[in-house]
Amino acid sequence: MAEHIFIGVAWPYANGSLHLGHIAGAYLPADIFARYHRLKGNRVLMVSGSDQHGTPITLRAEQEGKTPQEIVSHYHNEFLDCWNKLGISWDLFTTTGTENHTRVVHDIFLKLLDKGYIYKSTMPQAYCPSCRRFLPDRYVEGTCPYCRSPQARGDQCDECGRTMNPADLLDMRCRLCSTTPRWEVSEHFFFRLSAFEDRLKLWVQTQAHWRQNVLNFTLGMLEGGLKDRAITRDIDWGVTVPQPGFELKRIYVWFEAVIGYLSASKEWAQKHGDPTAWENFWKGGARGYYFIGKDNIPFHTLIWPAMLMGYDDLNLPYDVPANEFLTIEGKKLSTSRNWAVWVPDYLQRYDPDPLRYLLSVNMPENGDTDFSWREFLRRNNDELVATYGNLAHRVLTFTQRYFSSAVPDPGELDGQSQELVSRARMTLEEMDRLLARCHFKEAIKTAMSLAQEVNRYLDDKSPWKQVKESKQESATAIYTALTALSALKTALYPFLPFSSSRLHRFLGFAGNIEATGWRLQMPQPGKELPPPEPLFRKLDESIIEEESKRLGTAEPKWA
Repeated sequence: MAEHIFIGVAWPYANGSLHLGHIAGAYLPADIFARYHRLKGNRVLMVSGSDQHGTPITLRAEQEGKTPQEIVSHYHNEFLDCWNKLGISWDLFTTTGTENHTRVVHDIFLKLLDKGYIYKSTMPQAYCPSCRRFLPDRYVEGTCPYCRSPQARGDQCDECGRTMNPADLLDMRCRLCSTTPRWEVSEHFFFRLSAFEDRLKLWVQTQAHWRQNVLNFTLGMLEGGLKDRAITRDIDWGVTVPQPGFELKRIYVWFEAVIGYLSASKEWAQKHGDPTAWENFWKGGARGYYFIGKDNIPFHTLIWPAMLMGYDDLNLPYDVPANEFLTIEGKKLSTSRNWAVWVPDYLQRYDPDPLRYLLSVNMPENGDTDFSWREFLRRNNDELVATYGNLAHRVLTFTQRYFSSAVPDPGELDGQSQELVSRARMTLEEMDRLLARCHFKEAIKTAMSLAQEVNRYLDDKSPWKQVKESKQESATAIYTALTALSALKTALYPFLPFSSSRLHRFLGFAGNIEATGWRLQMPQPGKELPPPEPLFRKLDESIIEEESKRLGTAEPKWA
């Protein structure tokens, strides 16, 4: 019976272009997982959207003299273009600016308020007398008390990575006018996170299938004790607070953004003509997976589960396969210093599958990994082109030349050929187990080892020599290789959807790969094959120097 698999993916702030850290951290692994489950015949709902609220948006707007909505609209459209070109297969990619999202946020807020899990209290906040307003954390700058960087923010220091509060900063100043703020008391709503500490401990301790880094991080936070958190802010951009006296405040973005998973699911259901269809993915035996970067772990293993516990009647996350960070050329990725590879820039010059391949085989699942242009070139030329692409092209062109562009009749398979076909089936079975557990790096390496095995098989069989002496033996070898290629186009489809779909067609199969399922699709003897084309293109070594020079230069600009 088909399973219902919900996939929630981190919501990117619509205040700047996507970079490779975003893709490796959340979006590529989520897409691999979604494509795999669709191949398995499971019902998948993968959602996310542009996070259009919070201070990152308003800061960018003020810096560029634009409205927050102008910033949001531009980057949301850019995101959609990137997703399409990268092959990120959303069921819905929306925004937090919809009326639907506001309704769902208000519903959860009011229900938690009614149950006593939300309450009013006061807190000191930085107030700028020159700007005449309270300053959200990101509007406050100063010197980091840990590393002494003079450009630390009120929520984090980019230099040393420490999180902090504005009160921790030395020489605190307003980011907009450089005035020293004063402290004033402001009334806000707080989420009673502490009320869920015991329930969360019991729940987390049963999640033995979580990645060890996610489990350890979460348990460490629980051991330190959970504190109640303010969920409103003195800002005029965001979801309104459905309570009198709070008209000039908004719901804090960290609280309302995670609700986007639910609101997007409801929006998807409405768009598909069945307003209750979202329940199939949030209740009963459905499983929810949340793909995020490690900096978002507590929001998805503690805060969002606590909100769901308080709201009641909805499934808690089944798994939170958070990835670690991606560095660039050995240095920590920094958007403020433009030390990043921007996705729109990449897509202007290169194909999507080589990037998907490198980020998959080098995925930061259990520790930080590095992206370098030299490694990108090596993986593309030595593995995609030489090992896999050339294998497919030489088998297909040989078929065109010696077997009249049709799949040859193999006759009876010899022992070595039977062993390779068996290996192809076993590869799919092993990858099935790995992908189900979100072990993407190991899964793609398993697929590539099959490609290497096929190359060794062809070297042993030498069908280009056999065809002159025994065409039947050559036909057997080529048919066996085509069978292994059929396994590879299915096994690699979640990772390399564009080249896999092309190979599916080159092998003479109709329709799309997802319709054929997660199985070895045997080539049909006598089936006429279309003229093949190379799956990948070899890159020149000059790109290493060219792309290295671009690092540290400006992020993509817009007029």
